[in-house]
Amino acid sequence: MKILTKFLSALLILTSLLVTHTAVAEESNSIVFGVHSKTAPLEWRNNGVDQGFNLELLDRIGQLTGKRIVVRRKTFQQLLTDVHNPDSLIDVIAVVSPVTIDRDLSQSDPIYATHAKAYTLQGKSFIDGWDDLKGKRVAIKKGAFVDVYTSGKQQDFKRVDVDLYETGFQLLIKGQVDVVIAENFVARRLMPLYPSIRSSSDPLIYGAFNFVSNRKHEALMAHINDALRQLKLSGEYDRLVNKWFGTGREKVDLNSAQQRMLSLAIFVSLISAVGMLLTGYVSLSLRKRSKALKLELAQRKKAEAAISNLSKQFQSVLDGIPHGVTLFNRQGECLWSNDNNQLLKNPEFHYIDGQPFKLLPSLIETLDSNRSTIADMVIGNQHWQLQLHPIGDDQAVILLEETTEQQLLRQANDEASRLASLGELSAGIAHEINNPTGIIIHSIAFINDALADLSIAADSYQKQNPFWNIAGLAPTSALTELNLSSQSIVEGADRISRIVNDLKRYALPTIADEYQSISLNEVVQVSLRLTANQIKTLNVVTDLYSPSPIIKGDAQQLNQVLINLIQNACHAIVLDADTYDNDQHIVLKTHVEAEFAYLTITDKGQGMDRATLQRITEPFFTTRRSSGGTGLGLSVCSRIIKEHKADMQIKSRIGIGTVITLRFPLETQT
Repeated sequence: MKILTKFLSALLILTSLLVTHTAVAEESNSIVFGVHSKTAPLEWRNNGVDQGFNLELLDRIGQLTGKRIVVRRKTFQQLLTDVHNPDSLIDVIAVVSPVTIDRDLSQSDPIYATHAKAYTLQGKSFIDGWDDLKGKRVAIKKGAFVDVYTSGKQQDFKRVDVDLYETGFQLLIKGQVDVVIAENFVARRLMPLYPSIRSSSDPLIYGAFNFVSNRKHEALMAHINDALRQLKLSGEYDRLVNKWFGTGREKVDLNSAQQRMLSLAIFVSLISAVGMLLTGYVSLSLRKRSKALKLELAQRKKAEAAISNLSKQFQSVLDGIPHGVTLFNRQGECLWSNDNNQLLKNPEFHYIDGQPFKLLPSLIETLDSNRSTIADMVIGNQHWQLQLHPIGDDQAVILLEETTEQQLLRQANDEASRLASLGELSAGIAHEINNPTGIIIHSIAFINDALADLSIAADSYQKQNPFWNIAGLAPTSALTELNLSSQSIVEGADRISRIVNDLKRYALPTIADEYQSISLNEVVQVSLRLTANQIKTLNVVTDLYSPSPIIKGDAQQLNQVLINLIQNACHAIVLDADTYDNDQHIVLKTHVEAEFAYLTITDKGQGMDRATLQRITEPFFTTRRSSGGTGLGLSVCSRIIKEHKADMQIKSRIGIGTVITLRFPLETQT
């Protein structure tokens, strides 16, 4: 007997351990999903079976993650309390969150879009916005996404908290509140039960259904998000949306109505001798009701298709934006971001001209002026384009796109353009170098002859012959010629040195952000020396202001601009040069007005028509394509002028000529 008792005790302990182990294993391999809704299509109980979009979606997620879904039904307030409690048995619930505000919980990707509107009694005025609620008694469901959105905001209305939207509708009928702000899906199914209530506004708040859980379940929420994205990519998510937010939901409503009417028909048939007539009447009523429901169904399908399309577009925008996007308010608070704008608060992030970027002053200036701002930015060796746009409601969006590659390509294009111009100059420069070289050779020949004669003269002098010549000239004349030849050699060498030095400076690569004080007159003189071969057959006149205007910039880049403009003027004149004779073909003038320095290039060439003037600075547009023009010259010039904070104005008339005026800010004297 004792042995049997001990055996039973041991068996009982073993069974208890096995049950405990099984329960722990089951708990670790399951997800407890808390539900509260009683209406289709989200989550409700039909004949003891829990069903709906949220339940089926989470069940598919459970299958993909290898978890069993356990449903626990409680009130909405109880579920909110449980999900904030880290020791609660509830793992996940489905709630609506405003699109601009995240709950203080671990939250999944959006699973469906919705909105909330204002509902009033029939005959009340339409509500255009939140300002129309001022002074009214407004019913808001405690803990719902309307509550989350309005909490912490200034409210000009009297708020009345309710546990359910249906409670708010009942208070509205009793006259205890003036307005109910309710979520769309629930309100549409309550309104047939309360015919004296109507929708009285456009959507006031946009929200999205999400799965949420306690922060301790962040790993679980990561698995849920992975499974949710897999369902979206496979198309199964769209099938569930069509099932529960399409005809599936409407069938639930229609079956319910038919059951009520059928019960009424049976009751009438039992208590009336004219049951058949009454049944016919009820049947006719059902057909009318079915027709009305079909019409309503078509309208709802259309509306829900629009909502579904909006939801897909919203999700596509969130997932597909390739660059940094951040939404700010006037106070500089980040309302939403795709986390690609981390550079905005970096102290090394500055404008391309070196000025630091200050986020809050830039936001305020954009919102006050209601004008967009586009600027090139730099951090380290990276280039970025920043776009700041006002979007209303005292909010602005910042778009940030990396343009390092485009900047490098643009610099390479500039170098290529300058090298192309350099090649065109090479032939003329070679000719210019040959001229002083010839002078040097001639002078050296004379000096060699003179030196030979001086040697002979020295011998004759030793032989007491006082009469001797140097290079066929008397000694005094010969010495004078020697001095002149020496001066010619020096001048020729200096000329070669200037030309070569100008050419070397022009060929140097551009170094950004190193503008220096330069003489505008010197830019003109260097450019004329480098284009001497092109302008040697033309009458070029200069009128340079004295003292020379001093501007801040890069002499090499400005030489590139002026050389291009001089070459264009030469091309325009050479085409019909015989008609100009001794006229002033090209005039270069500098002068000062107020705080600006002006450089004017005037030519009496063929001129341009209005259509050509409108496109003259477009990349790759040229009127000399057949003679080798690339269309990059004036495009590059225009950009260089803008980088120097200067203006370029072009005036031209056919048969008269062209006037190009460059205006530069004078450098501030310290």
